[in-house]
Order: sequence, then C-alpha cells, then structure tokens
Amino acid sequence: MKSSHPTVATGDIEIGTTTTTTAETVVVVEADPPGCPASSATPSPKPAPAPAPAASGGAKPLPLFISLALGLAVRFLVPRPAQVTSQAWQLLSIFLSTIAGLVLAPLPVGAWAFLGLTVTVATRTLSFAAAFGAFTNEVIWLIVISFFFARGFVKTGLGDRVATYFVKWLGRSTLGLSYGLVISEAVISPAMPSTTARAGGVFLPIIKSLSLSSGSKPNDPSAKKLGSYLVQSQLQAAANSSALFLTAAAQNLLCLKLAEEIGVNIGNYWFTWFKVASVPALLGILVTPYLIYKIFPPEIKDTPEAPALAAEKLKNMGPVTKNEWAMIATMLLAVSLWIFGQTIGVSSVVASMIGLSILLLLGVLNWEDCLNEKSAWDTLAWFAILVGLAGQLTKLGIVSWISSSVAKILRSFSLSWPAAFGVLQASFFFIHYIFASQTAHVGALYSAFLAMHLAADVPAVMSTLALAYNANLFGSLTHYSSGQSAVYFGAGYVGLGDVFKLGFITAVINAVIWGAAGALWWKLLGLY
Repeated sequence: MKSSHPTVATGDIEIGTTTTTTAETVVVVEADPPGCPASSATPSPKPAPAPAPAASGGAKPLPLFISLALGLAVRFLVPRPAQVTSQAWQLLSIFLSTIAGLVLAPLPVGAWAFLGLTVTVATRTLSFAAAFGAFTNEVIWLIVISFFFARGFVKTGLGDRVATYFVKWLGRSTLGLSYGLVISEAVISPAMPSTTARAGGVFLPIIKSLSLSSGSKPNDPSAKKLGSYLVQSQLQAAANSSALFLTAAAQNLLCLKLAEEIGVNIGNYWFTWFKVASVPALLGILVTPYLIYKIFPPEIKDTPEAPALAAEKLKNMGPVTKNEWAMIATMLLAVSLWIFGQTIGVSSVVASMIGLSILLLLGVLNWEDCLNEKSAWDTLAWFAILVGLAGQLTKLGIVSWISSSVAKILRSFSLSWPAAFGVLQASFFFIHYIFASQTAHVGALYSAFLAMHLAADVPAVMSTLALAYNANLFGSLTHYSSGQSAVYFGAGYVGLGDVFKLGFITAVINAVIWGAAGALWWKLLGLY
C-alpha cells in the first residue's frame, strides 16, 4: 500500500493538510487527513483564503538590530573581567548575539547560526577547524537520523495505525479515549523524536476528527464538549512522554552533548535516561489525563461511537503493510541496540545508522526522502554550530567564570545543595515564559545552569538529567512555548486564558510528581 503522507519536520512542518510553524504561534488546520475517523461527518471545509503576498527577503530589521546590539554592547561597553581573556569575551559576545537571534528570529534559525559561525571565523575568534569541530559529533548525527525515522513512521502510516488501535481499545469514554491517545504517544515517542511532528502528524488530526463527529467545533462554544479536553490532555501528557525517552525529543540529545562539553559524561545514556525518568514520567503520563479531566472537564463523558469509528478507519487502512512491518522490525532492532549496544560495542549513532540503512535497503525510505527532510539538515547545521560555540566557551573558561560567580552568590545565602537545586531548577523552568522554543532555551541557558548546579555541589548526573527533563516539561507552559503547543493552540479548541491557567497548574502538578516520586526514585538509584 502506497502512503500519501508527505513531509514531517520540526522546523516548518507539513503533515497531511496540517501546517505548523514552530517559531510562530499561528497554526492553520485546514482539514482532516484522509482516513481519519468520521471524516465523512466533518463539515465541508471553507475555501482556502488567498495566499498572502510573499514577504520581502532579507533579515527583519528590528530583531536584527536588537540581536547585534546585544553582542556589540557586551563586546565594547561591558567591562571585561580580569580573569576572562579577550578571545573568550569576544566569543561570548558573538554567542549572545547568536542566541538572541535564535529567539528573535531576524533570519531562519539555520541561516542566523551560520552568520554567527561566519563571524567567529572572519574575526579570527576561532580557527576554521575549531568552529566546525562539532559537525563530526555523534550525538548530533543521532538527532539527524532520528528525523528520518520520524519520516518513516508517517510515510508508512504506522504512527496513525498505532494511535487508532488505542482509540479502538480504550475509547468508549472520554477519559478512556484520552488515555488511549496519551499511551499511544508514549509508545511511539522513542522512535519519533519530535513532539511537534507527533502532534501535527498523528494526534491532532485524530482529535479533531473525533471532536467534530461529536459536535465539538473549534472556535465555538461547543469546543468544550470534547475537543478542548482532548487537546489539553494530549499536550500536557506529551511533555512527560518526551521526557521518558532520550530519543523522544531532539533537545534531549542536545542537553547531553552540552553536558559532555562541561565534563559530565553519562554512560549508556539511552538506558540511563530511561531508567532515571521512568518512575516520574510514567506517573505523570498516568495522572495527567485524569487531573485535566477534573480541572477542565469535557461536557461529553461517554464516546461510545469512537471505537466503531476507529475500527472503520482500521478497516479502510487495510492489513499491516510490508513497509509497516519493516518499520516495526527496524525500530525494535534500533531500540534494542540503543539499550544493549554498549555491551557489544555498538554506539547509539551506529545503531541508528544501521536502522536507517535497513530502511533504505528495503525501500521503506528512499534517499530522496532523506534529502527532502529539510529540518534534519537544518538541525544538523544550527545544532552543530550552537554546540560548537558552547564547547569553545567552556574551553576558554567563560562557563567556569559564570558558574563560580553564581556559586559565590548562592553561598552568600548559605543554601544547602538541595535548596540550591530547587532554586536553580525552578528558575530554569519558569524563565521559559520568555522563550518560544525549547531548543533555543536549552542552547541559551542549559550549559550555564548546569555549571551553576555543579558549582553549588549538586550531584552531577542528577543535575544533568533533571535540567534535561525540565526542558521537556516546560514545553506545555504556554501556547508559544514549543512547536507542539502552537499546533494544539492553533486548532482553535482552547482559549488563551485556559492555556495559561492549565499550563501553570500542570507545571505545579509536574513539580510535585517529579519532586516527590522522582526524588525518592533517584535516591534509590543512588544519584545522590
């Protein structure tokens, strides 16, 4: 069976007829993809509006000015500390301009990062070899190959099939329907490393179709019948799914690489990540749908038609195809090697390369699919640049200077390491209110916050992983805090006030779950 699913990406995403932009909060959902439950019950889509005139090329003037001004002010107006070299201070100014541009977006992320890299070489702040050194990093290539796996899930229709099976099994009530969708996301998340792609490519089309078939319409009072609850439940639970597996979100891998640059190395990192996250993340996945059900209850409590609709959709999809079986077998092999490969000398990136090679040999993916996965190549460029600059800042002593300065402040308050841990984790989490990207937040602040933890004598592995888990949990804080938040908000089922309220309440709930169950579990594991 040939699939009609096109591109999956995590920068600009086009999946079926759902279009999202992770850097924006505007999302257009035009219609359900073919085969969604109750697509026949969906009202006929209105004619698409005429496309807006193409924007003029080049950088946006105001974001460009602010980004450049920040770096220039640090370089020429802020006094350089005596213990910091001129080279390190100049690199810091370039790095801050780069980070500001990643947040304000005067140019697309990859283009702006390339400009930052060009300046470091042109000004001889770094040599060409040093500036481009991170492009050979294994973790970055693991991220790139993971995007190709995500494309395979959507191209074959396997992700859609898995989610539909859970709707069929658990969807007789609204709460059961939510659990079916949430659990199915947790199941496919380790092989589909983009929460945004999962939201736009698999779950939002299903949620929208089920909601419309129940008379729950977007941007309408009827939204609260079903759609509002399913959207918020899925969004909030997805944060825990992304935290459960190392390969469930691209920023997870970036966190570990940045930690390595500071000197914190985690052995067998795929299995270690899962083991440490398992108890609090699974508890969060199980608790979230019920708590949202109580806090933000749907008007429709029972959905007896949902299993029948899912069964009809599965019937229309036909039996599992050869390519789907190949995708299942390949991912089982890849996940097994991620877990056990270290014992036989197979690294995580080599396991991913083996999996991708199998998919290419079997024709599940072709090389054109890989070439068209523009977000993978874009990620390769800007992640590598960001990691390279951060690594050089560490080598030149900037990170140690920042961490020692903050450590002095913390010691002046006579904080114990558990208290410092709580203050730093909460600060790292809630500062995300000013960020519109998880990866930009991680790139800007992860290294500095980890260094602060180490300077405050917080155990290294616990600090590294806790910050990384937080980078997933704050993705559902606001409607602009992540690509998946933008996708779900753009569907039109939840108002802005409810988004902020539920985001904050769920953040507190997650803090309790991870702070209590997580702390106890980490004590048993010997992390502190």
